[in-house]
Amino acid sequence: MQFETTPEQDLIRQTVREFAEKNVRPIAAKADQEKRWPAENIPKMAELGLLGLNTDPALGGAGADMVSYAIAIEELSRVCASHGVIASVNNSLYLWPVTTFGTDAQKQKFATPYAQGKKLGAYGLSEPVAGSDPAGGQSTAQKKGDVYVLNGQKNFITNGGHADTVIVFCKTDPAQRHKGMSALLVEKGMPGFTWSEPEHKVGIRAAHSTQLYFDNVEVPKENLLGKEGDGFKIAMKTLDGGRIGIAAQALGIAQACLEESVAYAKEREQFGKPIADFQAIQFKLADMAMRIQASRLLTYQAAALKDAGKSYGPAAAMAKCFAGDTAMWAATECVQIHGGNGYTTDYAAERHFRDAKITQIYEGTNEIQRVVVGGALLKGDLR
Repeated sequence: MQFETTPEQDLIRQTVREFAEKNVRPIAAKADQEKRWPAENIPKMAELGLLGLNTDPALGGAGADMVSYAIAIEELSRVCASHGVIASVNNSLYLWPVTTFGTDAQKQKFATPYAQGKKLGAYGLSEPVAGSDPAGGQSTAQKKGDVYVLNGQKNFITNGGHADTVIVFCKTDPAQRHKGMSALLVEKGMPGFTWSEPEHKVGIRAAHSTQLYFDNVEVPKENLLGKEGDGFKIAMKTLDGGRIGIAAQALGIAQACLEESVAYAKEREQFGKPIADFQAIQFKLADMAMRIQASRLLTYQAAALKDAGKSYGPAAAMAKCFAGDTAMWAATECVQIHGGNGYTTDYAAERHFRDAKITQIYEGTNEIQRVVVGGALLKGDLR
C-alpha cells in the first residue's frame, strides 16, 4: 500500500513552503538569537489560515484535514521550529478541545476569533511538580456561587504570555485526583492572572514559554469546558492529537537537517574533492533520508487515522516518538557533517540541533510515548 497526498494537500505544501521561504526564513536565525516573538508573522499566518487550519469554516477556520495540518506544520518547522509550534499549539492544543467539548456559546467566543487569528490560545497542563504525571497537579478551583476561584501555577506554557485565553486544568475535587480534574477557559485580564517573563530555553527560543500564576482568579462558571471532572479526559484526548503536530514539527526539523547537510556536503571540499564524494558522508545522508521518510509516513498515517475517525492515539504516540528521535539524531549528524562549522552560529545546523531536542520532551516525553505504544500492544490495539 502506497500513501499518496492529494492535489489539495500538495497545494497546501507548496503554499506554506512559499510563505515560509518568503516571510519566515529571513527572520528565523535573528529571532532565535534575540529570543524574539515573531509578531510580524502572526497576522500573516492568520491570513493564510494557518492558525485555524482544522477548524470548521462556520467557526472561522480553514476546514482542512489533519494530513494537511501535518504538512503545514512540517513546512513551517522546516524553516523555523518556533513558528511551527506557535501554530501547532493554537490549532491542536487550544482550538481542538474548545471546538470538541465547548458549548455553542463557548465556540463563538473562544473559537471563532482564535481560528481567524485575531486572538491566540494556549494550553495549561504542566506544573512545576507535575510533568509526566499530570494528575499530580496542585492547581485548584473552588466553586463559589457563579464563579470558580482558581489558585495555582502552570509551567512551560507555549504562547503563554501572548495568549488571550488559556485552557487551565485544575482540581475542582482534589480528593478524586485525576477524576476531580476540570478544565477552565481563563482569559487574559482576569484579576489575579499573571505570568512570568519568557523562559531562557536552549531551543525554539522565538516561541515563548512562560509560567502562569493564578491568585484567587474568579473564573465565571460558563467558562467551564465540558463538565466538572472531565478535565483529565479532555487533556489526554487533546494530547493524542497534539502529538501529531509535534511529530510534524520534528519531521520538519529533520528535513531541514537533511537539506542543509546535502548542500554543505556538495560545497565543502577536503582532500581535493567535495566531502559528498566520500562514502562515509553518503551513508549518513542515506540513513537520514530513510529515517525521515519513515517518520513522514508514520506522521501522515496517524493524521489519516484521525481524519477517518479511527483510533489514532497509539499511532500518534508512535509517530511523535519516532519522529522526535529522528530529529535529534538527524540534527546530530547534520552538525557532524558540518564539522567545526556546525558548532558555530554561522550555520543553521546548530539551531536545528537545539530545536530538535524539545520534540523528545514536550507533549509527553518519548518515554511516555513508549508507555502508550507498549500498552496498546499488550491490549491488542496495535499489531
